[in-house]
Amino acid sequence: MLNKKMKNPITPKKEITIVIPIFNEEKNIKQLYQQIKRVLDEQDKTYEIIFIDDGSKDNSFREMKTLKTTDSAVKIIKFRKNFGQTAAFDAGFKHAKGKIIITLDGDMQNDPTDIPRLIQKLEQGYDVAVGWRHKRKDRAFKRISSRFAHLLRKLIIKEKIHDPGCTLKAYKKECFDNLELYGEMHRYIPHLLSFQGFKIAEVKVQHHPRKHGRTKYNMLRLPKGFFDLLFIKFWNDYSTRPIHFFGAMALAQYTLSMAIFIEQIIKAIIIRELIAGPLFLAGILLVITGTLTLIFGFIAEIMIRMYYKQEKNYSIEKIID
Repeated sequence: MLNKKMKNPITPKKEITIVIPIFNEEKNIKQLYQQIKRVLDEQDKTYEIIFIDDGSKDNSFREMKTLKTTDSAVKIIKFRKNFGQTAAFDAGFKHAKGKIIITLDGDMQNDPTDIPRLIQKLEQGYDVAVGWRHKRKDRAFKRISSRFAHLLRKLIIKEKIHDPGCTLKAYKKECFDNLELYGEMHRYIPHLLSFQGFKIAEVKVQHHPRKHGRTKYNMLRLPKGFFDLLFIKFWNDYSTRPIHFFGAMALAQYTLSMAIFIEQIIKAIIIRELIAGPLFLAGILLVITGTLTLIFGFIAEIMIRMYYKQEKNYSIEKIID
């Protein structure tokens, strides 16, 4: 009788991936894990929980390793140093195996019991479900700063989401097929996906005061986020035609220099003397900077065309053959 070789079973894809950036949250990790596990076990779906240690200086990594020894669903990604939330999310997204990816903060202010409601939104046909902390439990400074940042987003990129700063979100895996994250851009993920045509929904979620550890929020995040906001505005409007942006800037400088030269010529005719004063020199400088701006536009246009030879400037939802 011949012995049949047993084939290795194909590992099925996970249905849900939880992505949690961690930076000095040693007192929250175990309790957060227990809450998440309780909720996911009730969903009767296969899942994995990815912790990203973003250069923690406390015992966070040790706490994660302890969970890993008792639960194979736990995955740990450890950074060599603190690279920030955007980098942590990007690493988590790239290593996620789930069809649905859910993000949470590691400070236990997000409530895992809201996860089923986010998943339900995706099952209704949406691509992204964004949590809305309609009753925030943060300190006044943090709430005011967030409102100011939200106002800027509404003015500059016309963002319609009520609470883009809420980390509790659910995404379909395909949302990240062509999305690259840099800087502090994690807070703009829904807007970037909306720009690509993905359907966004909001879900009112719970929010709790921080019990352990200290907030990582500080004033340095505001200017960093603002510069990323300007880049997103530029990318949304001019990513396929940068020459229009730089060309408009160059035209404005040429127009202003021309107005200065006309004024100087009229003045010279009246006083019968051409004086190369500060205003005349400013006109010459505007011609030079306008020309440089136009050159930058041509260079940017060439680079964009090279970029789009490999990357599509559109997003396909489905193909029916």
